[in-house]
Amino acid sequence: MAAPQRKMISGLIAATFTPLNDQGEINPSVIERYVDYLVKEQGVRAVFVNGTTGESMSLSVEERKRLAEEWCQRGKGKLDQVIVHVGCLSLKESQELARHAADVGADGIAVISPCFFKPADKDALRKFLQHVAKAAPCLPFYYYHLPALTGVSFKAMDILQGIEDIIPSFQGLKFSGSDLMDFGQCVHHSPPHWPMLYGMDEQLLAALVMGAHGAVGSTYNYMGCVVNRLLEAYEKGDYVLARSIQFQTQEVISYAVKQGFDTAVNKQLMCVVSGLPLGPPRLPLQECPRERALAIARRLQEVLGRTEEGALETQP
Repeated sequence: MAAPQRKMISGLIAATFTPLNDQGEINPSVIERYVDYLVKEQGVRAVFVNGTTGESMSLSVEERKRLAEEWCQRGKGKLDQVIVHVGCLSLKESQELARHAADVGADGIAVISPCFFKPADKDALRKFLQHVAKAAPCLPFYYYHLPALTGVSFKAMDILQGIEDIIPSFQGLKFSGSDLMDFGQCVHHSPPHWPMLYGMDEQLLAALVMGAHGAVGSTYNYMGCVVNRLLEAYEKGDYVLARSIQFQTQEVISYAVKQGFDTAVNKQLMCVVSGLPLGPPRLPLQECPRERALAIARRLQEVLGRTEEGALETQP
């Protein structure tokens, strides 16, 4: 069987929101405009589809398939990478989504730990990941580490140790946690061709110092152009500028957290900033008042100085 194509991923990867209409049904027709917005307005050319930001656990298998297909189709020739998250509570559904991702041309798949019946130890989790990976052996495979939401607190380093022996398609890690020592050990003990992707937007600079190759995050949907400047400054060795930009993004995120910054608020903020009609979140998440998202958008405008005063008021 052919080995998976190794296409090193780096830079910013937007964790995409799922467009819904007013009736709460998925609205794939928005995705083409979404792709163009990311590429042209934010300078972001890679996406992480059907993850936490995309409310994947609140979607049906068929909805997730439709979204994956649309992102792969609309991103062709425009996006460098479309990574599809296929993790589910059910092993069978994860395998079904993995096979589908391969069929529609995804560049890779990622899997989070099951979080209802949790794996009892790291070996149980590794076996789950192995069985999903086997369903799409020609696709690069990423482990998605998110202990704060899954409640599965095994060290990522313990999951990665020797994992290529049981998952030949293993490609890298999406590390969405604050334990930088664990992340650093993953970087230190992993082959250089495994992308180490960091998922805490407010701590990206620290992760770059530890050796992160790139970052996956929700704020890169609307702050990508700013954070790209951080990456450029870091690559040039201008750490003063990189730190200044990180502090600016932290101010925005800190203000948003004080406003109750959950996925629903984040999605409404993206609608305000981008003008894309992404719709409400799906229950049990509740729609965010537009005024709250506008307040955060104004704070973003104030701190980053990216738009003229009052420009956001005209967005639908």
